[in-house]
Amino acid sequence: MAKQEDIFKNVVSHAKEYGFIFPSSEIYDGLSAVYDYAQNGVELKKNIREYWWKAMVQMNDNIVGLDAAILMHPTTWKASGHVDAFNDPLIDNKDSKRRYRADVLIEDYAEKLNQKAVKEIEKARTRFGEAFDEAEFVSTNARVVEYKAKEREILERMGRSLGNEDLEDVKLLIEELEIACPESGSRNWTEVRQFNLMFGTKLGASADSAMDLYLRPETAQGIFVNFLNVQKSGRMKVPFGIAQTGKAFRNEIVARQFIFRMREFEQMEMQFFVRPGEEMKHYEFWKEARLKWHLSLGLGKENYRFHDHEKLAHYANAAADIEFNFPFGFKELEGIHSRTDFDLKAHEQFSGRKLQYFDAELNKNYVPYVVETSVGLDRMFLAVFATSLKEETLEDGSTRTVLKLPSVLAPTKAAVLPLVKKDGLPEIAHKIIADLKWDFNVAYDEKDAVGRRYRRQDALGTPFCITVDHQTIEDETVTIRHRDSMQQDRVKISDLKTIIENEVAMKNWLQKI
Repeated sequence: MAKQEDIFKNVVSHAKEYGFIFPSSEIYDGLSAVYDYAQNGVELKKNIREYWWKAMVQMNDNIVGLDAAILMHPTTWKASGHVDAFNDPLIDNKDSKRRYRADVLIEDYAEKLNQKAVKEIEKARTRFGEAFDEAEFVSTNARVVEYKAKEREILERMGRSLGNEDLEDVKLLIEELEIACPESGSRNWTEVRQFNLMFGTKLGASADSAMDLYLRPETAQGIFVNFLNVQKSGRMKVPFGIAQTGKAFRNEIVARQFIFRMREFEQMEMQFFVRPGEEMKHYEFWKEARLKWHLSLGLGKENYRFHDHEKLAHYANAAADIEFNFPFGFKELEGIHSRTDFDLKAHEQFSGRKLQYFDAELNKNYVPYVVETSVGLDRMFLAVFATSLKEETLEDGSTRTVLKLPSVLAPTKAAVLPLVKKDGLPEIAHKIIADLKWDFNVAYDEKDAVGRRYRRQDALGTPFCITVDHQTIEDETVTIRHRDSMQQDRVKISDLKTIIENEVAMKNWLQKI
């Protein structure tokens, strides 16, 4: 656990030191759980968003984009159920005065049981080598069976209790498991109570006439209220999808773990409209498709797993999370939900407007069912960043800090380095940059020895370093250094664009799907 905490501290520190993420309003001592994306962070975030958008919208003929407003008519949130049901179970520790989500405390306890099972499996894998049969071991080893059964029992009970709004049993479960405050170790808990997560605001020129509004807690409702507008103006045929990225706001009980859980965050969502009765077919398709998208980035198949929901939201008939192995354990990265026809029917009821689709093949009107995919852009950023940050020991015994970002997402694709700041080398370097910057985000770096510049670019995640030296003057060749392998090749300046393009082009990465 201490090692994981150290790794996470390094992630937060590196993000600030190298211009990826800053605490918001830091000169005023910051604002809790609010962060600013710095000069390199904004590029990485943009590249993740574009990688998602290209895969989701550009590569699918039946999915289009939308950018709905953050502010919506307040009845939207009554219809969606957020006013009455968008709650989290809150619990306070009387001694530490710290506030927690009761379900997260229980889930963290269950995850510890899972990690114990994983350790037993890994020990057996090491002991038996190639002869190891994981499936048989998991089903027959007494300790693993016990850990897994206990984890399942805890999560199922919590799901039932939350589904029945039996908050007394949620507290009882916390007490039975002897869950202590992570900060103080105290088990002196208050009762569990519901806490609404929406931020309120006002619209109007004066306090007397102002209308009460909400900052949107999700981007999905902007898609639902525009369903018919998009369908008719785009002549879309079911099944089709509407995708959007944008900010959402939740007054989290406990906003923690850096950018994993923030009060202002960004979502990348797609709502896929299908015929009633066909939703489970599309639900399974999108589960598989979304996992393939994640795996295309090469962060390691072992870092992903599916988690089926024990407690379904009021709008869903099936739901699963793609969980990722963050430095603090497996947590939700993306949700895939079968939302039924709840949202469109609710908006029909509250607005008095029909939101139905005429299916020419069936010759009838119906309210489509919806399958949703929703990934947190900030969580995706953290998954990529934390997994890519490495400390390596080299052959000569020295160490380097390297950010092995998927090159398609790297903020800067190449840094051009003149060997010395004279003899016309800087001028050649700037000429190379002037040519490459039409296609790639490139940087110029002339400070310090070349070795130190390499290390700096490694820490920034730059896939290529291009060194201009005196031989460049003679034959128009440069040294190109590869970040991950540190291999250096002598290449022609005229070949640089092709070499970089082959490594960083989204087409080449998305074709892995």
